Amino acid sequence: MIRDVNSLHLDPQVDYIDGQTLTPMVKLHASISNPNTHEPLQQQRATAENFLDNALAAAERVHRTGVWRTIAADERADRLEQIADELEKRLEDIAVVEALTTGIVIRQTRALARLIPMEFRQAARQARQGGKSLSLSAKVDVQRPPWGPAVLLTPWSASAVSAAHKVASALAAGCPVILKASEWSPHAAGILAEVITGSDLPAGVFQLVHGGADVGAYLVQDPRCKVVSFSGGVVGGQAVAQACAVDLKPVQLELYGANPMLVLQDADLDLAAEGVVTALTALNGQWNRGLSRLLVHRSLYHGLLSRVLERLESVTIGDSLSPESDMGPLIHLGHFQDIQRVRDELLVQGGVMHVNSKMPDLPGYFLEPTLVTNCQPDDTRNLILGPVVPVHMFRDAAEAVELANQPNRGSIAYIYSGDEDQARNLAREIEVASIAINGVSLFGLHPQAPRSGWGGNGLGEAGVIETFRFFTGTRAIGVAGG
Repeated sequence: MIRDVNSLHLDPQVDYIDGQTLTPMVKLHASISNPNTHEPLQQQRATAENFLDNALAAAERVHRTGVWRTIAADERADRLEQIADELEKRLEDIAVVEALTTGIVIRQTRALARLIPMEFRQAARQARQGGKSLSLSAKVDVQRPPWGPAVLLTPWSASAVSAAHKVASALAAGCPVILKASEWSPHAAGILAEVITGSDLPAGVFQLVHGGADVGAYLVQDPRCKVVSFSGGVVGGQAVAQACAVDLKPVQLELYGANPMLVLQDADLDLAAEGVVTALTALNGQWNRGLSRLLVHRSLYHGLLSRVLERLESVTIGDSLSPESDMGPLIHLGHFQDIQRVRDELLVQGGVMHVNSKMPDLPGYFLEPTLVTNCQPDDTRNLILGPVVPVHMFRDAAEAVELANQPNRGSIAYIYSGDEDQARNLAREIEVASIAINGVSLFGLHPQAPRSGWGGNGLGEAGVIETFRFFTGTRAIGVAGG
């Protein structure tokens, strides 16, 4: 049964600045809408510059006075675990608001929400294990002090878990935090902020502001900001990197790119077809591990297409708040039109469209999962952040690697093969940070596996250990000659 969305509402957007709860004063032109119906739910808002200055001043004060960074790592870890316990009580609220505002189906937002307390507990373990000094000798210690005020910029896709990962890691490291969530999906961050600020942290240790790219730029460019973590598109990441370069600020970039899937000659076709459908439809195709190019050995090409289309027939596209839905709408009109335009351009260039999913009788931003064949590889190099994937044939492993390593590649590649050793050997030739063999998952390869930026799809490393370390520097203190 589709949930009655008329009974749902969005809480007002609230800034949390230096211990105060404030209404963001700047009204933006766009609205946060229900993508199932394109009904406007709430006007987007932004934090005014004078309040951004207040947030930066508070974060600088917190770092300078040491009210957070100087407390024992075990005490910081205890606070993070208390936050995790309180977040457990709000997971359904987060899942519902994410499904309502982003179009990601409720089954998937619930699964992602369960990761949020885990992020805080994992960060707490890092604080206990990695936040203490390392003695090189009786007279020389190596410390990992926090860089200082951290600005965290999160995307609209899977925004809550992204925010939790960055916030928990930065707080565990001892940094005061300013979080800015996407203007398209800020409410999950609002719930996160409500819980964190209710945990009796000192004023200014955690702050939440609102707005678009201009607010992010204002924060990043300010010299009081000492470290930046950004997840999102390549253009936004390049702008953040350029701003950080002025003051040589440490910056962590997790960017979207074109992820390939290689189906080798000895692959299990049913397993591969299941992987294609999962990668194409999870989060409605709007995720950084989604599928952008399907590369198939020529002997399996028609068989795989047939099996994928057969499975797409059983995909239930519907209201994102319905537990029966496998796939929901795209997040907003602009993004919907962008994906339609990319698909139509491929068709103009000679592509042939293949669809086999039933569209819902709803007026929202729905787009059926689409395979596009007969395209030239040079025309399909760019990311498609939606449920559209070009399909190419290859003759041998060398050609598959060449196609996979074309520019604008993403953060992950998928390989399907009946020979795992062969797949591992081939994986070593593919220039991406992660290679998943014979499977696709929302949750990556392993909870402890790092995510690295390669080439144009990011900068630095992210992960349970890596993100904690990113927010710290190293400092050696000792007696000379010791």
